Amino acid sequence: MSKRKSIIIGVDEVGRGPLAGPITVGAVLKRGRINFRGIKDSKKLSAKQREEWLSKFKNLKIATASVCAHIIDRIGITAAARLAVGQCLRKLTSNFQFPISNFQILLDGSLYAPKTYLNQKTIIKGDEKIPLIAAASIVAKVRRDKKMVKLHAQFPKYRFDLHKGYGTKAHQAAIRKHGLCDIHRRSFCKKFS
Repeated sequence: MSKRKSIIIGVDEVGRGPLAGPITVGAVLKRGRINFRGIKDSKKLSAKQREEWLSKFKNLKIATASVCAHIIDRIGITAAARLAVGQCLRKLTSNFQFPISNFQILLDGSLYAPKTYLNQKTIIKGDEKIPLIAAASIVAKVRRDKKMVKLHAQFPKYRFDLHKGYGTKAHQAAIRKHGLCDIHRRSFCKKFS
């Protein structure tokens, strides 16, 4: 395998299921050897552990992209995820002087890259099997959680800082009491409208 062919990008998303907020995709580009011993999917780590892992990624090339609730409502969650994947990959690959076909893209679950990325593979439970995908899940989760904490300051009645937009009982109760706000996904909240 040539040196260029060894450039691998792991991709994962967070926020597919929440009632509010964006879907966020993280991508991590690997060149050379990296020690991911002990890494886990972001869902299996505490917020503190995710931050600790993120601090270890400072020498890696990473990218995130988010698609807001309004676009999710307009094009659907699957298309929104693919849009965010494409944005991440463009950020990571744009400065390289060789074709995007030289990148190997490893994606979690039901994610797919745009068709221009010919060397891509979607791996079911990839965030549990492939450390680079787990790293991407951590990058995405930390980024989305921080965004939801910022949105809490704008919409404090919903407590996005606690549940990050997921459909917890407390979040559902807040929707029933206050109605939907600007960052709610209308297509996900039909039973509340």
